[in-house]
Amino acid sequence: MIVNVVIYDPGFLFWLLDCAKEWEGIMRLDKFLVDCGVGSRTEVKQLLKQKKITVNGKKETAGKLQIDPEKDQVTLMGDDLVHETFVYYLLNKPAGVISATEDDHHQTVLDLLDDTARHKEVFPVGRLDIDTHGLLLLTNNGKLAHAMLSPKKHVDKVYRAHVAGIMTQEDVVRFKAGIELKDFTTLPADLEILELDPEANTCLVQIRIAEGKFHQVKRMVAACGKEVVDLERISMGPLTLDPTLRLGEWRRLQSSEFKSLEVFGVPL
Repeated sequence: MIVNVVIYDPGFLFWLLDCAKEWEGIMRLDKFLVDCGVGSRTEVKQLLKQKKITVNGKKETAGKLQIDPEKDQVTLMGDDLVHETFVYYLLNKPAGVISATEDDHHQTVLDLLDDTARHKEVFPVGRLDIDTHGLLLLTNNGKLAHAMLSPKKHVDKVYRAHVAGIMTQEDVVRFKAGIELKDFTTLPADLEILELDPEANTCLVQIRIAEGKFHQVKRMVAACGKEVVDLERISMGPLTLDPTLRLGEWRRLQSSEFKSLEVFGVPL
């Protein structure tokens, strides 16, 4: 059976044509500029109007101009622009900042990043509690985020915790077996005791878990009769916290880190 479909909305037709061109690697100049983090659609329109954009050496004012990002040279006030569909930020999240893109009462992790991150609408991959600090990945790659957070993937997360109380070898065994909490039993986890201070009745431990339930590390330690007083995430999957990043600082992923994400099998 053959069905004839008539499209009466010319705007929809033009949208389909734009999509087809993008699949071929061709895209509108204004979309290219937004993807490069130059500015919002409105800001890009102003830059074009002010003749600050050139394509292959020629000043351009038309956002609808079709370009090939792989072949055409686009510049902003003389600086070459490189097209990026997805961006990746490695943040050393401080305590007191929430893992969200907006909030009426607290500073968010997005507030710590640059304008490009906001233009590209990045979001945190997972979350850290407001009082937890350390490694947080932010991106606009939804497929990567889904892969890294999928319960089926069992992506390792490593934390360093200062604990009130002394963790013991019995606790190590309990972690390895999986700890029964009120609402679920955890997957087997690794507990490594790094430092003990019997006089202060405190210790420093490293904990590796393969899931990320609400307050999980704190609840596992509490189930052993101790209390986490400071918690830092130092790795997630193949990514490790950069020791040169101070609290609140960030950087874009390095090429080796970017390549390490290929293990998740999604377009980067």
